[in-house]
Amino acid sequence: MGSLLFHLLVFVFLILHLHGFHVVTVDPTLGFTLLPLNNSNFHVLSPYNLNTSSRYSFIHGIHKLWVLASDMPHAPQSLTLPRTELDVEVYHYASGVWQFEGQAYIPSGTTGVCIMQIFGMNGTNGGSTMMLRVYNGALMYYRRKLVMDGIYGRWFQLNVIHDVGSRNIKVFIDNELKLDVNQLGGDRFSFKFGVYMQKFSSYFMESMWKGIKIMKLLE
Repeated sequence: MGSLLFHLLVFVFLILHLHGFHVVTVDPTLGFTLLPLNNSNFHVLSPYNLNTSSRYSFIHGIHKLWVLASDMPHAPQSLTLPRTELDVEVYHYASGVWQFEGQAYIPSGTTGVCIMQIFGMNGTNGGSTMMLRVYNGALMYYRRKLVMDGIYGRWFQLNVIHDVGSRNIKVFIDNELKLDVNQLGGDRFSFKFGVYMQKFSSYFMESMWKGIKIMKLLE
């Protein structure tokens, strides 16, 4: 019932938007159950040759994550680019409808970086199922589609809903639906957020986060 109500609300939102009504925010958390979460549930991925505190802090409820383009990857054997990410380790999932919520702040100058992703695992391999990246103040779906412009220097609320059964991902910014896409690969998933270097990056990359929540639709 909760899933049906949520998708009905999104449908109404889209109809109003297509007909030119100035709307319209929708509560993306409607019908979802808030799951227990604390800092012990996060796994920090950061340059393997540095202390975690060299690239991550948690002070007064704010996660601050930063990385340099010259940093090492998160593991000696990894061929990936530098990152400092928090993996919501306690809630890896393979089915159901899940939601990530957090408030994010991206300082001016941070560019060419993934700030949030759904990571998809498939056997022993893994890759992104969905990425949100920052390029010159714009939040992008990979480099393929603009999600929202003008995100530097302000807090914004991000909600990401992953419906595994329908292979669908929806992204809300400040309670407005901004992206509706099909998931990419993977059969087991996790939410990650922070800074993960991509091509054409700045030398210094940083994001801050607060109010992290994980929710699930219970049928």
